Amino acid sequence: MAESVDFVVVAGLSGAGRSTVANTLEDLGWFVIDNLPSSLLSAAADLLSRPGSVADRLALVAGSHESHEDLLRFLEELRGSSARVKVIFVDAATDVLLRRYDQTRRRHPLSVESESVADAIERERRLLEPIRQEADLVIDTGGLIVHELKSRVVEVFGGASREHFMQTTVMSFGYKYGVPTEADLVIDCRFLPNPHWVQDLRPKTGLEQGVRNYVLSESATSEFLKRLCPLLEFLVPSYVDEGKAYLTIAFGCTGGRHRSVVIAEEISRILDESGHLLRTRHRDLERKE
Repeated sequence: MAESVDFVVVAGLSGAGRSTVANTLEDLGWFVIDNLPSSLLSAAADLLSRPGSVADRLALVAGSHESHEDLLRFLEELRGSSARVKVIFVDAATDVLLRRYDQTRRRHPLSVESESVADAIERERRLLEPIRQEADLVIDTGGLIVHELKSRVVEVFGGASREHFMQTTVMSFGYKYGVPTEADLVIDCRFLPNPHWVQDLRPKTGLEQGVRNYVLSESATSEFLKRLCPLLEFLVPSYVDEGKAYLTIAFGCTGGRHRSVVIAEEISRILDESGHLLRTRHRDLERKE
């Protein structure tokens, strides 16, 4: 395969948002092939990656009804070539997928007459687990509306088409809303003094100077950052050396509006000054407590 070609393979549970990811990639200028049988992916990739072909950025969307063994073999072959390849896996909780199927009245592609939709979803989840393990980026779409999922794809793939460095995301979240499934490193900030209990600071967020000053002025915060930053400066390059394409560092507090936001912003600033390519995301900042 031509080494100048970038590949994205989109896989995931039915109803989790594969089509939305594919459409967004197409809008970004990727040449997208949707629902091509897994047995033909290798031939298509070879044909489309030849010099003078239609595009140098190809997105291949794997359907749930295809042979997962064929898809795994294709991924192994693709990653063993000189091509640059990333695998996106879209996921969502079973109850979320059930609501989506109920709203659209669509039939699950793997369902059979003798089982419920929930059973079909769980069977598909088990079948796809080996592919999920191969993913460079897992996106849990359960808490995302379509616009937010599109924004997430644009955030990752909307930049330069030849990104040779690991994409690091520093995010904040609230434990009361669940730990983000995409997080590689989760760091609990709930031991820090909570601005929520300061009346003037409660309605504010960690993006505002008053909250930031309150959190960063604490001796516990200074000691925390003093110990954490050298660890991250060691870990982030180590992940790059291992060939990891995406790294998500998640900082959590109770509601995801104060302490975790301040720490995520501060760590982002420090890593940015060190030359790391990163994005900052505050998952629960706009939630009402």
